[in-house]
Amino acid sequence: MSWVTNLMLSTAMEDWKAAETLSEWLRTEAPLRHNPAARGCGFLRRMTDGEEPPWGGWKYPECAVWAGALNHADLAAVLDRVRTLPWQAPNAVQLFLMDQEQLFFRVWMFRDGELRQYAPEQPDEEDPAFDRPYHS
Repeated sequence: MSWVTNLMLSTAMEDWKAAETLSEWLRTEAPLRHNPAARGCGFLRRMTDGEEPPWGGWKYPECAVWAGALNHADLAAVLDRVRTLPWQAPNAVQLFLMDQEQLFFRVWMFRDGELRQYAPEQPDEEDPAFDRPYHS
């Protein structure tokens, strides 16, 4: 059985190396939610590259966005990893997380050197039966 977390990451263009480092960590080292000894929950793909980006409109996106569907990801570990990466423009980092059975993304951003959840303002806004705690 799977437990899917949708992850989107928006960064400054110069932070491609940190995003790729995060993707490789997710693929090979990220602990799983209920099995910390197991490693690897997925990876990220840059959605704003290529000759035919998968976006609508007549223009190419002028941003850097990565996305992935993670399986059994330990989200506290993911957040910890994002905190420790050497971001060139940390205030441009936006991390969007939507865990299985959640209805919308949680948005995390760096401000004053800390990674914080900004939307929704109340982390438990949904029915508590469906909201899984993973904030630090």
